[in-house]
Amino acid sequence: MKSWNITILGLSITSSWGNGHATTFRALIKQLHQQGHQVHFLERDVPWYASNRDMPAPPYCKLDLYSSLEELKQNYESVVAAADMVIVGSYVPEGVEVGKWVQQTAQGIRAFYDIDTPVTLAKLEREDYEYLHPYLIPGYDLYLSFTGGPTLARLEVVYGSPSAKALYCSVDTDLYYPETTPIQYDLGYLGTYSPDRQPPLEKLMIDAARAWPEGRFAVVGPQYPDTIQWSANVTHTHHLPPSEHRHFYTTQRFTMNITRADMIQAGYSPSVRLFEAAACGVPIISDYWDGLDTVFRFDEEILVSYDSADTLRYLREMDEQTRKEIGERARQRVLKEHTSVQRARQLIGYAEELKAKKETTTVNG
Repeated sequence: MKSWNITILGLSITSSWGNGHATTFRALIKQLHQQGHQVHFLERDVPWYASNRDMPAPPYCKLDLYSSLEELKQNYESVVAAADMVIVGSYVPEGVEVGKWVQQTAQGIRAFYDIDTPVTLAKLEREDYEYLHPYLIPGYDLYLSFTGGPTLARLEVVYGSPSAKALYCSVDTDLYYPETTPIQYDLGYLGTYSPDRQPPLEKLMIDAARAWPEGRFAVVGPQYPDTIQWSANVTHTHHLPPSEHRHFYTTQRFTMNITRADMIQAGYSPSVRLFEAAACGVPIISDYWDGLDTVFRFDEEILVSYDSADTLRYLREMDEQTRKEIGERARQRVLKEHTSVQRARQLIGYAEELKAKKETTTVNG
């Protein structure tokens, strides 16, 4: 297999503050590097990430920050033109103009990596073209989607993508693994505040905390409004850097997974938190969405909750042996299918397949 020279224009790799993109890029790029590929990451320098950088100099890729679209075009045209594959990520500032320039400049494979596919499609339906416009989709040779299932066909049939492929997030098992830690919480949740996630968080977790004063609960994440009234047995922490996520997971008996409304509607959208928690061997209590059972088997590898009564039943009635077995089975599933090692190979496999098709077309054409 050849060594690929890849340029990625992504939201952020330097800061995980308030986004799930950085950890996704870090896990993927680290493995691409270890598998012999070269990655150049271009990130827009914005103040909210500049003041919250937990990885200012990633050791496994070349990193450059640019302050404007003009600087990007002026300084990195040769980088984009020379790459074997150029990947533009979702939520990149001025992403439509960036994408248009990449499609005009890149000589290799041009890909879009959508880490927010259901949100993206909902925005397109509202004619909100913050970082992607429908006219750009046919110009990307490869649409890499955080969401699988029926969404892939929709991207091809409705929006004209030449090739839409699932590229779920993944977990870096060098960072996420079981460790013996004193249990501090019966149930924890790690996630940035989102208005559409707050009602299910209240329904499945906070209501359970109110109904069980003796239980110990924790919520970690930024941007929660000061108006939220946390019950006395819920500890809220504004932010934990990724370096502390494993410790947080392993201090919980169970961890909570809550899904964005657009992603529930689309289904087949596993979050990185699912894989991180499972890699730590912590059993997950999740809301339901179509396709979840293709990631983890219900009641064997994951627990599904529809209301606070379900949550409380798991917390108060499940014996310790069963709890640990569910966590371990989920860990084994992740090790087999959802590590960054597999995801990097999957990406290169897509690229190799597309390159072979282009070469065949050129020869036959």
